[in-house]
Amino acid sequence: MNNWKRWWGWGAAIALLAAGAVYALLPEPVAVEVAAVTRGAMEVTINESGMTRVRERYQVSSPVAGQVLRIELRSGDPIVAGQTLLATIRPSDPSMLDARQVAETEARAAAAQLMIDRADARREQARVATDLAETQFARIRRLRESGGATAEELEAAEAALRSRQKELRVATYEREIARFEFEQAQAALGLVKKEADVLPHFEIRAPIDGTVLRVFQESASVVAPGVPLLEVGNPQDLEVVVDVLSTDAVKVRPGQTIRLVHWGGDEPLAAKVRVVEPAAFTKLSALGVEEQRVNVIGDFDSPSPGKIPLGDGYRVEAEIVIWNADDVVMVPTSALFRSGREWNVFVVAGDQARHQAVQIGRRNQQVAEVLAGLEPGEFVVIYPSDMVVDGAKVRIKAEKAKL
Repeated sequence: MNNWKRWWGWGAAIALLAAGAVYALLPEPVAVEVAAVTRGAMEVTINESGMTRVRERYQVSSPVAGQVLRIELRSGDPIVAGQTLLATIRPSDPSMLDARQVAETEARAAAAQLMIDRADARREQARVATDLAETQFARIRRLRESGGATAEELEAAEAALRSRQKELRVATYEREIARFEFEQAQAALGLVKKEADVLPHFEIRAPIDGTVLRVFQESASVVAPGVPLLEVGNPQDLEVVVDVLSTDAVKVRPGQTIRLVHWGGDEPLAAKVRVVEPAAFTKLSALGVEEQRVNVIGDFDSPSPGKIPLGDGYRVEAEIVIWNADDVVMVPTSALFRSGREWNVFVVAGDQARHQAVQIGRRNQQVAEVLAGLEPGEFVVIYPSDMVVDGAKVRIKAEKAKL
């Protein structure tokens, strides 16, 4: 009996030692971070730097050769069309009486007249397009009220109407500038045909209501015809210009939303894409790589542009929304990895990591759209290390906040 007890005690001790050895040899659970697969709203954006600029600016140049007097105006000074004196030019002997200059000034006056004719044609074309857009918008609005049109069709018609109204305003502005050019050329033509002692100086007055943006020629000096003197415009009429990669530009459409962030204020500013320029240009990246980029031009959504707290040439960060949806199953992009040609994740099932192939749709910097393979409420491993394999024991050390 005593021997049996002694042997039983030794057997139990050996079994315990063997169990402890096996347990010690078992792999430790891998500590992982997980995030939940969720369902909700998602959007895809193109994020690039941009800048603001005055929509319509005008560069005032010297129409004749002569001595320009010191310009007293400074950047930011307000101007009134036809009243504010921008610059005064005194004749230089004998250039004001030069026969060649007379011919050049006559040609400039004739060209200015043609510019007026072309501006009139553009304004009439813009007016007809605006009338058509107003009719189309009114028709779609009535259809929307009766359920015969979608909200997207109404928004598209409204965006088209706003675009045509802006084109009409631009065409009217161009006509005013063309008329100013013609009047300047006519005055210069009269000046060069008279003696210097009859008309001792030539005055250039403001072509538009607005503000002086830049002064190119501040000090008195002798200038030739066409030398820039000032740049004027309306700083309350701003647009935003964002240059994007040409591969991204093909995804941008007029009417898409632009959010402007990191501009200095607390809240983002809203804008709409007006036009994607048809021609690309080459630009060196920060790494010195040549890139083909395209300008995307947008209009601010503010009903009162003058209240936008930005000026000409201000830097902004733009987010162009190229796609969005309200009901999407999403998974963090940090959980995705490639295996062959398929996307995969590790799903946490109990205390194990399970390898799962998934079908992915659209993606942004944070999440990806799940088309198949995952359901809302499942947990996936984010930033999986090489230690995470199919069937591996895992220990959750942190759960990522909901997206």
